[in-house]
Amino acid sequence: MSLTAIIHFIGEDAIVGDLDQMPDPSQNYVLVRNPRRKDGKMVSYIEGDAKALIFPFARISFIELMGDVAEVTAVSNGSSPAKGTTVFGFFREDES
Repeated sequence: MSLTAIIHFIGEDAIVGDLDQMPDPSQNYVLVRNPRRKDGKMVSYIEGDAKALIFPFARISFIELMGDVAEVTAVSNGSSPAKGTTVFGFFREDES
């Protein structure tokens, strides 16, 4: 099950894409499938036949997760979906 996300970049327009699982803060990147602009059109700096992109966390300001986050988290952990609302967030500051 994929999770739709809006990825906001530092100094650039946000894009929409599908994540296979919740972003792992221990990794240095996020894998995004089916990238597109928020209006559904193609992103100008991405080749038309690109199906997945890897973005470094250093370029990402924040990520909005759309849909049922609890369900996706439970599926990736192998447990049953939790009831209620789940909020996921992370902060990353550059080392320099």
